Amino acid sequence: MSHVFPRHCHKTPPVAVRGAGCYLYDDTGKAYLDGSGGAAVSCLGHGDADVIAAVQQQVADLAFAHTGFLTSEPAEALADLLAAHAPGRLDRVYFVSGGSEATEAAIKLARQYFVETGQPERRHLIARQQSYHGNTLGALAAGGNALRKRQFEPLLVEVSHIAPCYEYVLRADDESAAEYGQRAAQELEDEILRLGPDTVMAFMAEPVVGATLGAVPAVEGYFKRVREVCDRYGVLLILDEVMCGMGRTGHLFACEADGIAPDILCIAKGLGAGYQPIGAMLCTDVIYDAIKDGSGFFQHGHTYLGHPVAAAAGLAVVRKILDQNLVQRSATQGKTLAAALHTRFGQHPHVGDIRGRGLFQGIELVADRETKAPFDPARGLAGKIKAAAFEAGLICYPMPGTRDGRIGDHVLLAPPFIIADDQINELVSKLGDAIDRVV
Repeated sequence: MSHVFPRHCHKTPPVAVRGAGCYLYDDTGKAYLDGSGGAAVSCLGHGDADVIAAVQQQVADLAFAHTGFLTSEPAEALADLLAAHAPGRLDRVYFVSGGSEATEAAIKLARQYFVETGQPERRHLIARQQSYHGNTLGALAAGGNALRKRQFEPLLVEVSHIAPCYEYVLRADDESAAEYGQRAAQELEDEILRLGPDTVMAFMAEPVVGATLGAVPAVEGYFKRVREVCDRYGVLLILDEVMCGMGRTGHLFACEADGIAPDILCIAKGLGAGYQPIGAMLCTDVIYDAIKDGSGFFQHGHTYLGHPVAAAAGLAVVRKILDQNLVQRSATQGKTLAAALHTRFGQHPHVGDIRGRGLFQGIELVADRETKAPFDPARGLAGKIKAAAFEAGLICYPMPGTRDGRIGDHVLLAPPFIIADDQINELVSKLGDAIDRVV
């Protein structure tokens, strides 16, 4: 009997014992193609010798030093590297242990920034429906997915939510993509005006919405309009790139595809590639200077901030991504994956949309392609596809509740950047068989 508290109490998962490249192996020797990188984490694949060596060396040199007393060489080097490549004026890096901690820190930093600058009335956060920003209470409140937050609603702070930029479902038949993008972005300005421009502190969004919407990028022009609205009303723009960042979309930072830079940016997952738990919040020099010239102390913190071993892993991962041109490989192999998905599912009677950027792709399942009507949620389609694919030796990321947290199903794919063409074919073949078997 296991004493581990599992994610699902009525399922006993296999025991993973080894990873190599794009595959994981259980204790029976069965191989699983990691078609989702876990949860868009394993961007370098499994068993990378260079990252392993960096972690081992750092453990031998210095395993831990509390940042209340000391900094460390890998943390300083990783911060320098990220700041050198970050868009806009992002200049300071606050290391945490994962995505939820990064978004939680971002929300608190936005609030403290306005307190420090004499605007304590700015307290409202605006986010988007069908977003996901993490599982701590603040991050969960910011998220717009009813499925994940319903039972915790009484504990959550109030956050305003506007519609996502979800072209497949929300663009009207009589408007262009550009017109739709402007209409969707206008919701932000309308909500700021409704709440009162002097009371809004930040808008938080994922450049490419991941787990809860299925790799949905915004239409061209949407985020430029969002940036303009934030600037007009002095609202901070927080971008959550925990899932879509670090090369996943064919850009080191996902927002580069939209031609904008945020005031605060959150990364994790691909930052450590699964070799160590690490995330980071980046902010502009303007925000940092407000704290430095004010109280001088960000009223926040965790024990494992800037953990030396985690930072060493992150440093090795980012160096490898940059030195081996893996961002471009993500873009190139992303096109190969997208083409394979269109070939296999482009005319599938129950695949309504294929979308994404780079090696961050999603397919949305529908009962009727013409009307875009989703399946009855009672069918439990996403869970059955996950199980069927897993049985066939494919790890993918199906989710229910795509449309509103209750109805709709999609499959998210985020394989390692090192995935080869034949492995892409294996992924699409096994996924196709699983979907056909279940549907």
